[in-house]
Amino acid sequence: MIVVKIGGGEGIDYDVVCEDVAQLVAEGQRLVLVHGGSHMTNVVAEALGHPPRFVTSPSGYTSRLTDRAALEIFEMVYCGQINKNIVERLQARGVNAVGLSGIDGRLWQGTRKKAIRVVENGRKRIIRDTYTGKVEQVNTTFLNNLLDGGFLPVLTPPAISYAGEAMNVDGDRAAAVTAAALGAAELLILSNVPGVLRHFPDESSLIQQMTRAEIDHARREYAQGRMRIKLLGAAEALDGGVRRVLIGNARGKRPILQALDGKGTVIGD
Repeated sequence: MIVVKIGGGEGIDYDVVCEDVAQLVAEGQRLVLVHGGSHMTNVVAEALGHPPRFVTSPSGYTSRLTDRAALEIFEMVYCGQINKNIVERLQARGVNAVGLSGIDGRLWQGTRKKAIRVVENGRKRIIRDTYTGKVEQVNTTFLNNLLDGGFLPVLTPPAISYAGEAMNVDGDRAAAVTAAALGAAELLILSNVPGVLRHFPDESSLIQQMTRAEIDHARREYAQGRMRIKLLGAAEALDGGVRRVLIGNARGKRPILQALDGKGTVIGD
């Protein structure tokens, strides 16, 4: 079992991703695909007159500020346009894909945060009434029933709170929790960079190997922007029993197959 997380940044070619998925499925690989959609969500939000806002936590993580209007745009793009576009591409390649959000069947459950702490202009403040949370439970029975029935789950945020409220969750961390819950051997996190870079954005400074013990140092010293979250997800996956995490490049040909061959940053014990 492998879980593949494809980012939603600009420049990702979903056709080549789906080609790799189709090949692996044809070879009998049990696989779950998780995707993002941040770039297109930003574009649509701007067009609808509700431009995206991002906040930084006291620990240095950047996330989307999600009020109810932002959540509904998020659902339109992630659950609608991108999810069904990927499912269509997979169906065209003979893969019987099923697109689902974390809300459907309570696939991803967790606690909605009543308030978040952020840092703005060097000062800490609290923002209330946001629709954000963290995946704490995965409906593995539902996912395994789909996999056993010959379907390929294509999953995307948002998740659902225990109280039945939709909430924005980080896709990388959701994929990590999913991989651990399913007992996956490997988690692939692919985006529009080749892996963890020692000197961002210099792609020649790629760190090819990393242990679990080195993640915290890399997160503090090397990682920039979203890579910090990806490394946090990698740590959570490994702590949950996943054997190996691969952070690789979704650009170019054969992105999943290249990551499985060790192209990118390989993290494990």
